[in-house]
Amino acid sequence: MASDGARKQFWKRSNSKVPGSIQHVYGAQHPPFDPLLHGTLLKSTPKVPTTPVKAKRVSTFQEFESNTSDAWDAGEDDDELLAMAAESLNTEVVMETAHRVLRNHSRTHSQRQARPVLQEEPVPAQEPGPAAEPLTAPSGDLRLVKSVSESHTSCPEETASNVIPLQRSQSLPHSATTALGGTSDTSTLGGSALSEREAYRLDKFKQLLAGPHTDLEELRKLSWSGIPKPVRPITWKLLSGYLPANVDRRPATLQRKQKEYFAFIEHYYDSRNDEAHQDTYRQIHIDIPRMSPEALILQPKVTEIFERILFIWAIRHPASGYVQGINDLVTPFFVVFICEYIEEEDVDAVDVSSVPEEVLRNIEADTYWCMSKLLDGIQDNYTFAQPGIQMKVKMLEELVSRIDEQVHRHLDQHEVRYLQFAFRWMNNLLMREVPLRCTVRLWDTYQSEPEGFSHFHLYVCAAFLVRWRKQILEERDFQELLLFLQNLPTAHWGDEDISLLLAEAYRLKFVFADAPNHYKK
Repeated sequence: MASDGARKQFWKRSNSKVPGSIQHVYGAQHPPFDPLLHGTLLKSTPKVPTTPVKAKRVSTFQEFESNTSDAWDAGEDDDELLAMAAESLNTEVVMETAHRVLRNHSRTHSQRQARPVLQEEPVPAQEPGPAAEPLTAPSGDLRLVKSVSESHTSCPEETASNVIPLQRSQSLPHSATTALGGTSDTSTLGGSALSEREAYRLDKFKQLLAGPHTDLEELRKLSWSGIPKPVRPITWKLLSGYLPANVDRRPATLQRKQKEYFAFIEHYYDSRNDEAHQDTYRQIHIDIPRMSPEALILQPKVTEIFERILFIWAIRHPASGYVQGINDLVTPFFVVFICEYIEEEDVDAVDVSSVPEEVLRNIEADTYWCMSKLLDGIQDNYTFAQPGIQMKVKMLEELVSRIDEQVHRHLDQHEVRYLQFAFRWMNNLLMREVPLRCTVRLWDTYQSEPEGFSHFHLYVCAAFLVRWRKQILEERDFQELLLFLQNLPTAHWGDEDISLLLAEAYRLKFVFADAPNHYKK
């Protein structure tokens, strides 16, 4: 008996955070218990013992889930009171408490936004699925909203009401918490949380890049989920292998490589009208105006820069020469490097007329070398008969047949061949399928992945195809099906869409990359 009493006292004294304790979430769903307001409830309801006791009956899974939905919150002695309050409070008490919570939230919101330094990187809330309910209730409705785990055991009367279920985020920052009743602007709160997260990530990048020797492995890990715009130019140059990790060596390396590029211009560019090279130059001259975005490409200075870059690369790589598709790979590097010197937010509408001539020359050299580094890893895509692309399209077909046999069978039944739509995906690295802003975000991850452009791109294409499975299965005609696959509706895509695509691609890579026999018949 003494040992039992000592054990009970031990648990009563312990204030440490013990995993597995049961406690409701404080907030609008479970208001803080006020002893002064609910004194009558305390007198009429006996206190439930805090020591664990043997269950008298076997509970259902729904009851277990309801009782342990917040099991990782810290345990306190007033847990039982909160549980009783959630069941026994009348409507007036609930309304009064909800109003008080909303008023307190409004007063403290500005203070939360003004926090100068974040101690820990906040993790964004997971994207809700297609069937997820809206996160906010109507502005005039102040009724409490049940958590997801509780909604399974709600009574029919509650289910038939107008209460909107609120999906619980896994790790949502305080400043991104959604308030009920419309007292706070959801978009403002979300934007605030996003800006705080971006500021924190930018600070981490700057700290990593400021050291005397940049840890490239750590930089890759940090860049996988996207690179902030202010540090993207220097980060791309480091990840592509153009710049050395040692800070002291970078200025000399930049100067040497830029000087070397313009020596190539002086030596080779005048030969563009020679009989041996005029066909190459003419094809480049024809292809550049077809590139996107037109607002950038049709500027005379940009056209001249792209012609020089592509012609010099073709002359210096006679094994492949110039092949249609290589021209698209210049644009992301050029846009990222020039955005370092202009304030334009829309990458599709960059105006180079305000950039000094000397800066444009340096950007041209940097773009050439970074594009060369990229093409060194995928040059078999552009040699005779393009065997690299042929092999990747075949691997894509085998992979899709394993991860979504229904889509694969549907394409086969309507005689749609993967080469008819996926050849361009491999040849242009999806640049013709998504907006330029999405390509830039996609390349953040490609440059963070080992063999990102040559290997990881396969899994991105597989995830990209399966992403449209519903629309693909609805098409019952060869022509309509092929037109859809060649003109996918991605014009309004943003970073979130690309992040979801990359996450699915990483999952596929994790399953199949080290076990190629899994997708071989």
